[in-house]
Amino acid sequence: MKNNNIIGEKVKSLRESKQLSIEEVAERAGLTVQQIECIEKDEALPSLAPLIKIARVLGVRLGTFLDDQSELGPVICRKKESDGLGGIHFNDSKGSKKHMDYHALSQDKSGRHMEPFLIDIAPAADVDFILSTHEGEEFIYVLEGVVEINYGSKTYILEQGDSIYYDSIVAHHVHAGNQETAKILGVIYTPY
Repeated sequence: MKNNNIIGEKVKSLRESKQLSIEEVAERAGLTVQQIECIEKDEALPSLAPLIKIARVLGVRLGTFLDDQSELGPVICRKKESDGLGGIHFNDSKGSKKHMDYHALSQDKSGRHMEPFLIDIAPAADVDFILSTHEGEEFIYVLEGVVEINYGSKTYILEQGDSIYYDSIVAHHVHAGNQETAKILGVIYTPY
């Protein structure tokens, strides 16, 4: 997974193989036609939640969009390999600038239900975050910096070494705290 290109191609290919129009996928996923078109055209992804919703509509797991190979046994990601990993780039809540870089740690593992990522979080210029929801659960462990998580009506501040585990169906947003870059290990679980 070197960049977002593989995702747009796979979304479009799966949608077409299921003989669904962009309008049908948008309606079933609760998204706009423009959001689906942007994803399929390999433009910047607005957040992870739309991909999860699209995966549900297409009847696939989130990892299907990220898979490069199908390895049935264990997958090892060495530090020297993960340092140079390409990533998926997600914009901030307004779509104005790059907000998070996701570096997949298990893209070669087939049939997985969890998606582990190293995530670099850039400071957000705007504090008017749009919370998102999707099926599943998330686990976050802070490796560097400070992370602020809006979860429902509460806000949690996590520092290096802290972790949080939550249900993703509750509206949430993850961003860097203290206007400084942060790095986290994030694991996203999405049921089929």
